Amino acid sequence: MMRRMKRAVFLDRDGVLNRTYVHEDGKTHPPASSEEMEVLPGVSEACQALREAGFLLIVVSNQPDVARGTQSRTVVEAINAKLRRHITVDEIRVCYHDSQDQCACRKPKPGLLLEAAGAWGIDIIGSFIIGDRATDIEAGQKAGCKAVLINAAPREAKRCRPDFQAASLSEAVEWILSAHRPAIQVSQ
Repeated sequence: MMRRMKRAVFLDRDGVLNRTYVHEDGKTHPPASSEEMEVLPGVSEACQALREAGFLLIVVSNQPDVARGTQSRTVVEAINAKLRRHITVDEIRVCYHDSQDQCACRKPKPGLLLEAAGAWGIDIIGSFIIGDRATDIEAGQKAGCKAVLINAAPREAKRCRPDFQAASLSEAVEWILSAHRPAIQVSQ
């Protein structure tokens, strides 16, 4: 029996779909609450364009503040629920571990992407990841998909070799849709 393989765009959450915040330590942090969560301009339209082109949209997000005890899983889930009210995604997968946990799902490891690919029947080679950090790009490349770096600080851009670098999600989506139109793919 022939079945059609699906293609996906894996999306990092913070800094790609929603605004991040710079704290006193000079580092970017996710929103602290669902009230603070703000979808970035153009995100809804960009995601809709990908859906109309036939891509699954899977959010893959590291949320180590839960393991560190500075954020609760309940708040992360509330932020994700609010995000889903603004954009349509097929699934949100979250790694709640910290680096020292050495789990397979924490980016730059490809576990979140590979698990989603298995669950959804995704053609990983024909899929993409869009992220704002080198760890996102590395996870995508380890999984076997094309990687797009957006909104990246210069130090992040130097740490990786994305297939494309864009200033925004809209620009990344434009590149995906113009250069990589989904084709019908069949597998046995």
